[in-house]
Parts: sequence; C-alpha cells; structure tokens
Amino acid sequence: MREPLPPDMFDEICPSGLAPIRFGDKWAPLVIACLEHGPRRFSELRVPLRRVTPKGLTKSLRGLERDGLVSRTSHPGTPPRVEYELTPLGRSLLEPMKVVCAWAGEHWEELLDAREAYDNRRREAR
Repeated sequence: MREPLPPDMFDEICPSGLAPIRFGDKWAPLVIACLEHGPRRFSELRVPLRRVTPKGLTKSLRGLERDGLVSRTSHPGTPPRVEYELTPLGRSLLEPMKVVCAWAGEHWEELLDAREAYDNRRREAR
C-alpha cells in the first residue's frame, strides 16, 4: 500500500509558481510531483491539488498523457478504477524539475521583488 499524498504537499506560496520554466500547463509540474512515487487515482491527486478544479486537473492529465509524460490505465471492476502514472519520459523530468524548484527557492525574494516592481510600473503607466 502506498503512503497517501499529504494534503499540504503544495503550499499556496510554493516556489514552483515563480519558476520561469513551465512543463506543460500551470498544474503539470504539481501533477508530475504527485506521481513521482507511483500511480495514483484521480481522487488521490485531488488531495494535495485541492486548488485545481476537477476540470482543470482532467485537462492537465490529458495534456500530460498527450505529451507522453503520463499513462492512464483503466482497471475493470465495478466501479472501474483509473490510475495515472509517469511514463519513463515523464520520470526523466523529475530531476530537472527539482533543479528548477531549488533555483526558484534560492531566488524567491528577487523574483517577488521583480514582479512587484513590474506591477508597480504597469500601475503607474496607466
């Protein structure tokens, strides 16, 4: 049995949101991180990804599947059970993502300052 995903796996102030590199859509890196330790059902993914709407999570999973990063397996039964799992290509993103997240964590203050300065300049230009 796998350990359940912690509900606080992703803090609202997660450095991944500041990373200038995107892997897929907005939620894709978080989905990939959730699948790092093995296959998960949709309902399991919803626990740490509670800020994502079900529609948004479905869209993200479909995009990751389309890109060959995630596989979807449907298991027969009543009700049918569907699991999502990283493919070898998806697993190859884990290390680069960790590097990008570490970089964002190291430059957190600079990134926030840059965004604030940009937003202030835009407000003043109006």
